[in-house]
Amino acid sequence: MTTESKAAKPALPASPPLTERQEARRRRILHTSAKLAGRGGFDAVQMREVAESSGVALGTLYRYFPSKVHLLVATMQDQLQHMHETLRKRPPSEEDPGKRVAQTLMRAFRALQREPHLADAMVRALTFADRSVSPEVDTVSRLTTAIILDAMNLDGPATPDQLSAVRVIEHTWHSALITWLSGRASIAQVKIDIETVCRLIDVTAPDPGPRPGTRPGSGTAPHSSGGKTG
Repeated sequence: MTTESKAAKPALPASPPLTERQEARRRRILHTSAKLAGRGGFDAVQMREVAESSGVALGTLYRYFPSKVHLLVATMQDQLQHMHETLRKRPPSEEDPGKRVAQTLMRAFRALQREPHLADAMVRALTFADRSVSPEVDTVSRLTTAIILDAMNLDGPATPDQLSAVRVIEHTWHSALITWLSGRASIAQVKIDIETVCRLIDVTAPDPGPRPGTRPGSGTAPHSSGGKTG
C-alpha cells in the first residue's frame, strides 16, 4: 500500500457509548456468561444458550460479542473490574511494595480459585484469542497493570524499569494461573513464584539518593571530633 493510499483511507469512527438500556443488556450477557462458565467451563458457554438466558436475540448477542472468545475475554475484563474495586476497598496491609503486590495478587488468585471452571474458561479464551480480540485482551492487561500499580502505592509515576517489572509480574501471574489450572502447580508453589517475582519491584525501585548529612559516595556522615582545634 502506498503512502497516498494510506493517507486517503478514512479513520474508523469511534464506537458510540452504550445507552443505559444497552449497558444493562451487556451486563446481563456477561452475568450469564460467567454463570454458565462457572458451572461447566469453556465448553458450557454456548452462544445460543447465552442469548436465550440473557433474553436477547442471537443476532443481538453477536453484535455485542462476535464470538465466544470475545465474550469470555470480556467476562474476564468484567471480573477484574469487580476485583479491582474490592481490592481498593481493602488495600494490602504490607509496608514493602513488593510484598503488597504479592499479597494483592494472591488475594486475586484465591478469588479465581473459588471459581475454577470460570477461571479456566477465561484463561482458555485468552489463550485462543487472535488479533480480532486484541482490544479486549489489551483491556485485561491494562486492568491487571492497574491492580499491580495500585498495590505498589507509588509516590509518583512508575519508571520504565518498574513498568518492565510489572510486565514480568503479569506474565508470571498468568503463567502460574495456567499451571495451577492444569494441575501442574500447587497453591503453595504459586505463592512462592508470585512472591519471588514481586521482588523485582524492590530491585527496580529508584535510588533515593544519599541520606541527609552524608557525603555523596561515602555513605557515612562527615566526621566531627566534637572538640576545638588548637
